[in-house]
Amino acid sequence: MPVAGHMHDHLDGIVTRFAPSPTGRLHIGHAYSALFAYNKAKENGGRFILRIEDIDAGRCRPEFVAGIAEDLRWLGLSWEEPMRKQSEHMDDYRAALDTLAGAGLLYPCFCSRRDIQEEIARAPSAPHGPEGALYPGTCRSLSAPERQDRMEKGDAYALRLDVAAALARLDAPLVWEDLAKGRQEAHPEILGDVVLARKDTPASYHLCVTLDDHLQGITHVTRGEDLFHATHLHRLLQHLLGLNVPVWHHHPLLLDEEGKRFAKRNHAVTLKSLRDAGSLPEDIISRFD
Repeated sequence: MPVAGHMHDHLDGIVTRFAPSPTGRLHIGHAYSALFAYNKAKENGGRFILRIEDIDAGRCRPEFVAGIAEDLRWLGLSWEEPMRKQSEHMDDYRAALDTLAGAGLLYPCFCSRRDIQEEIARAPSAPHGPEGALYPGTCRSLSAPERQDRMEKGDAYALRLDVAAALARLDAPLVWEDLAKGRQEAHPEILGDVVLARKDTPASYHLCVTLDDHLQGITHVTRGEDLFHATHLHRLLQHLLGLNVPVWHHHPLLLDEEGKRFAKRNHAVTLKSLRDAGSLPEDIISRFD
C-alpha cells in the first residue's frame, strides 16, 4: 500500500469531491453538498471531482448516474473526466482488505441481523455508540478452525474490523483537522467492529470512500455532519493502510420546513421535479445564501 502522507492544512491547490450513490435522483440537500465542495475548490484555485459510489449493485441504477450528471450540469458544475465509478475498481478494495487481513485485523462474522438483535436483547449492558447498539463481538472469539469450517460449509459471512486489535497497535492517539469543529481526536471504538465487506457487497462504504479519497488525492473532504462519526473510523483506516490524511469540513445538513433532512424518497424536492416545475438553477442556489 502507499506510504503515509501528510496532513493538508492549507487551501492552495485543494482538491474536493462530491460522491453520491446512484440510488435515486439528486435532491436539494445533494445540491447544497455538491455546491459546497465545488465552491470551496473554485474559490481556492483548486480542483473538483465527481465520484459515483455504486458498490451496492442491488440498489444502484445506470439511469441515476446519468441523472446525477444532468442535475449537476444544470446547476452549472463541471468536473474532471473520466469520472471514477467504484464498481469498476473492486481490485483496489480487495487489495486493501488483503492488507488488513494479512495484519490479522479482520474476522468473519456469521451473525444475521436477527442474531445480532437477539444477542443485544440478551445483554443488559450492550455497548452503544452514536448510531445505536454496537455489534456485541459474538464471532470475534471463534477459533481459526471454526471459522475455516464455517466458511468452507458456505455459511454467509461479513468481514469485520477488529477495532480493539487495531487500536492496540497505535503508539499515539489519531487526530484530524475539521474546519467546522476544530482539531479532533479519533475514537473509532464508538462504532464497534464495523463491516468492511459482505458477500453481496465485496467492500463497504467505509473502506471504499477512505481508499478513493487517497487514490484521487482529495485534500479536503467536505460532507454533511451526519457523517461526522464515520470520520473516527476513516481516520483509523487511513492509519492502518498508510493513506494520506485530508482535512475535513462537516457542513450542516439542509433541512426542510419541518426541520427534517431531505431524503431520496421525498420526490417533491428532487432537482428534476423542481426543474420540471419551472425552477431555475439560481432559484436553487439562492436558497443556500
